[in-house]
Parts: sequence; C-alpha cells; structure tokens
Amino acid sequence: MKIAFLDRDGVINRFPGNGGYVTKIKDFHFLPGSLEAIKFLTESGFKIFVVSNQAGVNRGIYSQEKLDQITRHMMKFVIKTGGKIKKVFCCTHTPDENCDCRKPKIGSLQRAFKLVGVKPNGPHRSFFVGDAKMDMEAGFAAGCTTILVLSGKENRQSIKSWPIQPDYIAKDLLAATRIIADENPRHSRLRRRRTH
Repeated sequence: MKIAFLDRDGVINRFPGNGGYVTKIKDFHFLPGSLEAIKFLTESGFKIFVVSNQAGVNRGIYSQEKLDQITRHMMKFVIKTGGKIKKVFCCTHTPDENCDCRKPKIGSLQRAFKLVGVKPNGPHRSFFVGDAKMDMEAGFAAGCTTILVLSGKENRQSIKSWPIQPDYIAKDLLAATRIIADENPRHSRLRRRRTH
C-alpha cells in the first residue's frame, strides 16, 4: 500500500499568508505543478489524502459551506487533470478545542489509514508532504516519510531549530513527487534531511 498525505495551503494552492485563510473560491489558486504532481501520484498507485487545518471556520471567519465549496472546486480540477484524491480531511477546530484531528495530532491520518485498511507503522509506504512544522510533526508521529516544501509557510532558515527535522526538503509538490519516486522503501524510516 502506498499512501500520500498532502497539506493543502502552501502545497496544493497558494499560501494565504501567516494567519490568513482561503475564504472564497476566487482566492484559491493552484500552485504551478501541483495538479501534475497529484496526477503523477495517482498514476503511481498512491492513495492520496489531503489533511488541512482550517480553524477559520470555528473562528467565524468563513463558513463550513464556503470551505465545502472550495473543496469541491479543488476536487473538480484534480479529477479534470487526471488525479484522484481519496478523501479530504479538514479540521475546523481551534487549538483550544483540543481535538485529535488538528495537526500536529494525527487523528485524521489514523482515520485515513483505517479507511484503506492499514495500520500506522505497518507494511506500507507513506509520505507526508507539507509546508509547516506541524505537518512534519504529524507525519513523523504517524510513521510517514516527511517532505517539507518551500512553496508555502516555511523557509530553510526557520527549520534549523525544529526538534524534528524533515526527511527531505523540496522546492514544491512536483519536486516532492520526484523524491517519492526515487525513495528506497528500505531506507524510508531513516531520519535524515536531503534537498532537491
């Protein structure tokens, strides 16, 4: 079983800025190469899940209906370009609600594993591609090979102090798929950092 977890903002679509949210379809812009990357993962046999924190809903910044519209818009273009996302997990809770689905907690990832019938840290190849510290922490906790992309929130300088370093660093999601294609599963749990 091959599984790819993708963050949304800063990985699939343009990062809205620190503290910002994509609140309307017109503000959702796919990053260059992201649709091509999702198509590649699909054709390579990966089960793809999007895992995104969207606390703006519970903060009253935008509605669940707006979030659902944006998700449908994203999925329409993914399908149109030959990709397939099995499920989108959006955590709408704020940090103080202490849910298990808000990254860096791994409730959403555990639900995804259950959906495809595998156990975390079991016999599978899984990757988490994200643009933030919490993505790397969630991926690590769930036993995934982690890839930080520099197309969103973080840069190379900001990660130096992180206690958990990404396995790899890539320019964007398309570059991350090249890493995934080259990854040797026998070495996927070694904690190391490489750049592409």
